[in-house]
Amino acid sequence: HNWITAEECVRRYKEITQFEKLLSDSGTIIIKCFLYISKDEQKARLQGRLADPEKRWKFRLGDLGERKLWKKYMQAYESALTATSTKSAPWYVVPADSKTERNLIISSLLVQTLESLKMQYPEPEEDLSGVVVD
Repeated sequence: HNWITAEECVRRYKEITQFEKLLSDSGTIIIKCFLYISKDEQKARLQGRLADPEKRWKFRLGDLGERKLWKKYMQAYESALTATSTKSAPWYVVPADSKTERNLIISSLLVQTLESLKMQYPEPEEDLSGVVVD
């Protein structure tokens, strides 16, 4: 929509990566997931909203105009993901046409990340051998 210039995008991307580096350097693990829905799936979901009175509130006529900009949106997403994906804060592009598959992929990513931390219960601060609770 030409809301900002290319230079402003670059500046913002730099700020994002600097902030994420600060987080990562202080021990924060960053997991970024881009949920990719195909154009066909988006069409089906929008049509489903129109067909279902309980979901119709989610639909806006402006959605139709935005759909016409699909290619530009994909280019913008690609630029943003490429510019802000780093070793310490990578993007994971997750196919999201199937909510079940999407959830499985994200759950697996989270489990792998948690397991990689090799967390353990801490040792007690005091010697508790022989201690009995009355």
